[in-house]
Amino acid sequence: MRLSRYFIPTLKEIPADAVVKSHQIMLRAGLIRPLAAGIYSYLPLGWRVMRKVIQIIREEMDAIGAQEFYLPALNPIEIWEETKRASDFGEEMFRFQDRKNRTIVLAPTHEEIICDIARGEIRSYKDLPQIWYQIQTKFRDEPRPRSGVLRARQFIMKDSYSLDVDEQGLDKSYQLHAQAYKKIFSRCGLKFFVVGASTGLMGGSASQEFMLESEIGEDVVVICDQCGYAANIEVATGKLKTKIQQDGELTEVYTPDKRTIEQVSQFLNVEPNNLIKSLMYVIDGSPVMILIRGDYTINESKMMKLFGNNFRPATEAEVAEICGAKVGFIGPIGLIKSIPIYADNTIKNQRGFIVGANKDHYHLKGVDVQRDIKIQQFIDVTTVNRGDGCPQCDYSLRVVHAIELGHIFKLGTKYSKSMGVTFLDATGQERPIVMGSYGIGIERIIAAFIEQHADARGIIWNKALAPFLVHLIPINYRNQTVQLIADKIYHNLEQKKIPTLLDDREVSPGFKFKDADLLGMPIQIIIGEKNLKNQCIELKLRKTNESFIEPLDKFETKLQELLEMIE
Repeated sequence: MRLSRYFIPTLKEIPADAVVKSHQIMLRAGLIRPLAAGIYSYLPLGWRVMRKVIQIIREEMDAIGAQEFYLPALNPIEIWEETKRASDFGEEMFRFQDRKNRTIVLAPTHEEIICDIARGEIRSYKDLPQIWYQIQTKFRDEPRPRSGVLRARQFIMKDSYSLDVDEQGLDKSYQLHAQAYKKIFSRCGLKFFVVGASTGLMGGSASQEFMLESEIGEDVVVICDQCGYAANIEVATGKLKTKIQQDGELTEVYTPDKRTIEQVSQFLNVEPNNLIKSLMYVIDGSPVMILIRGDYTINESKMMKLFGNNFRPATEAEVAEICGAKVGFIGPIGLIKSIPIYADNTIKNQRGFIVGANKDHYHLKGVDVQRDIKIQQFIDVTTVNRGDGCPQCDYSLRVVHAIELGHIFKLGTKYSKSMGVTFLDATGQERPIVMGSYGIGIERIIAAFIEQHADARGIIWNKALAPFLVHLIPINYRNQTVQLIADKIYHNLEQKKIPTLLDDREVSPGFKFKDADLLGMPIQIIIGEKNLKNQCIELKLRKTNESFIEPLDKFETKLQELLEMIE
């Protein structure tokens, strides 16, 4: 492709509204342009990269026997109401009225549509298993679109769905996807890891996320560098490194207006881990108290897994009725009304704690959890702290930010039961189809690659994703000899199916070199009058900056060597 005819509007300056590296570079390199908040146009160079990512995904999905569909983005809202997800998605779901006043939504995902096809077409166990996938535009009205294409309102996604007769079949489909995803991300050149994750709005029995460690990532994950344990912070578990073991009598202490963990610990000159947070919730209409250690925080995802969605913090009036004190001074000892008390594992088998005394401006110290508190059950409802012990090997855990590349779910029969998606088994009995759901954010792959593979000058593409493998740079294209050699090399490379970008623009050499580094093709071929006097040209690797001066009649051998060498 000749750059004089190819639309690549590069920018010298970093756009003011672009904060993260990948967003800045994608704008500067002419891959994308914004239309509105969270809405982007892909320009020719960006779309060329997108097509390469899509091709890798298609190859790996086809390899596990998946069949490609193309499903409608416009959905009648009634199909989403069958699973109650029309309300679950809330304002994130785009909705509008058509000319007949029917409510239409722009699909954020396609489980319901897959179910609609399956219930109309699948009759028998002989029709199963199936793996169906598509690559299509999705829409979510993100409240705060940011980080360029990493958090957009319109985005391209590969979503696939497995349909099986039983859990064993689902396990197989799930593992097929897990292996395919690993191959996809590896082929794209990404350094990723897999974590256990919450099922969230999708529901189901299990899920895993494919993550890339990055400071700009919106997800928080827990990693053990010793044994490889990894989990999303929403579901991660850890082991206590320090336990509180202090003997003492139960004693009331005056703590005037000291309500928070920080205030009480400073006033009593103790560490926060010496305190117990007493939290009042109303679960399914009934009040309960949950106890966690003072240096930990409650984990909403773990709460949902244990107690379902129907829970909320108790009101001040409810707290006063049961505890006889204001929030900040409540505790598990001496309640006015008896209620269930759940304790997090962070206080198990420990003694010497400080808790609220159920009396305004007072706390109790010397609390022995086993001796003084009637606990209904020990549970895991706290978020792992940095430095906690790994649950598998005791090594200290790291807590890092990460970009989610893909997510796989075991949905089970959640959707098939609510939508009546059934089949007849070998005995003639009607049973719900067992489902899985699997997604990859295609634009996230591109942005994540740039986050991992870029320097101060621009992108460093690998062979798999590079829009062109060779960037041909004639220093003075108006020079007849330079032009003749450049055109000859360009045509030869094109005939050999080596994608090549020829910078035939009449601009300064410095401008060409800066653009070449910004665009980041793996190999640069520089043709200048000085080297041509010696019948030579220069080959340069973008990744390492290594330069090779080669004779014109032998440079193709060196080029082939470099093409085989680049990853």
